[in-house]
Amino acid sequence: MLSRVADSIYWLNRYVERAENVARFVEVNLNLLLDSPAGTQQQWEPIIVTTGDLPLFKERYGEATAENVIQFLTFDTAYPNSIVSCLRLARENARSVREIISSEMWHQVNSFYLMVTEVARSRSLHDLSAILRFFEEVKLSSHQFIGVMNATMTHNEGWHFGQIGRFLERADKTARILDVKYFILLPSIKDVGSTLDELQWMALLKSASAYEMYRKQGLHRISPNSIAEFLVLERDFPRSIRFCILQAERSLHQITGTPIGTWCTPVERTLGRLRSDLDYLTIDDIIDTGLHETLDDLQRRMNDVSKKVFETFIALQPIG
Repeated sequence: MLSRVADSIYWLNRYVERAENVARFVEVNLNLLLDSPAGTQQQWEPIIVTTGDLPLFKERYGEATAENVIQFLTFDTAYPNSIVSCLRLARENARSVREIISSEMWHQVNSFYLMVTEVARSRSLHDLSAILRFFEEVKLSSHQFIGVMNATMTHNEGWHFGQIGRFLERADKTARILDVKYFILLPSIKDVGSTLDELQWMALLKSASAYEMYRKQGLHRISPNSIAEFLVLERDFPRSIRFCILQAERSLHQITGTPIGTWCTPVERTLGRLRSDLDYLTIDDIIDTGLHETLDDLQRRMNDVSKKVFETFIALQPIG
C-alpha cells in the first residue's frame, strides 16, 4: 500500500476518534453540573491542562470559564485539536483517498463535519441541555463513521491502518480522562471519599461510556482502584487501554504478516512490549507506582508507538 494512503487512513480515523473524545472530555464537567450539589464550584482548567495546551488557551482566552473552555475545545478553528479542526482534517484526509475508501465513508465524515460547522455558525447552544445534545450527536456521528467503515470498506491493509489510528487515539484519551480526575480535578485531599469524589468518579465512567458495563460486572461500589483497573486493564471493554492496545497490535500484525509474539520491525517490538506489560500489570502495581505516573508512562509509550508507525510505514527512506 502507498505510504500516502496508509497515512491518510490512519489520520482520518485518529481525527474522528479525537473529535469524539474531546466531546467526552467536556462531558465530564457537564455531567458534574447536573449531578453536583448546589453551590459546588466547577473546575474547567483541568480539562485544558490534560490537553497540554494550557499556555495557548491562556494566551487566547484568559480565564477558564465553561463558555471559554467549550468554545476553545469545540469551535475554535485556530486550535488544531478542537472538534471542528479535527473534523476538517479528517475530511481532508478522507478527500485525499476517496478512490480507496467507500463512498459511504466519505458521505459520513462529510456530513459529520457539516453538522458541527452548522452548529458553530448558528451558535444554537444556548443552554446546558442543548450543549449535551450536541455532544451526544458528536459521539453518535463518530460511532456511525466506525460502523460505516467496518461495514463498507474491505478489511485490508488500509482498514487495519485505520484501526491502529483509532485505537491508539482512544487509549491515549482514556489515559488522559482518567488522569485528569485522579491527579487534578479533586479540589483537596479532604474531599477524597466524599460525595463530590464519588460523583466525579461516576461522571468519569459515564464520559467513557463505561458506567453501565462497570456496574454489570458486579462492581457496584464506586471505588477509585476498581475504576482505574477497569479503564486500564479490562481485556474486553472497548474503551479500556488494554483492549485498545490489543486491537492495535492485532491490526499491526495483519499488516506485517509477522506472528503475534514475534517482531521484525521497531514498531512491532515497541507495541508488543507495551501489550505484554499490560498483560502482566496489576492494579496493585499501578497504585504502588502511582496512577498518574503509570498513565504518564503509558501515554509516552503510546506516542512512541505512533512515532514508529510513521517511521516504519510512512516516512520516505533516503536512496543510497
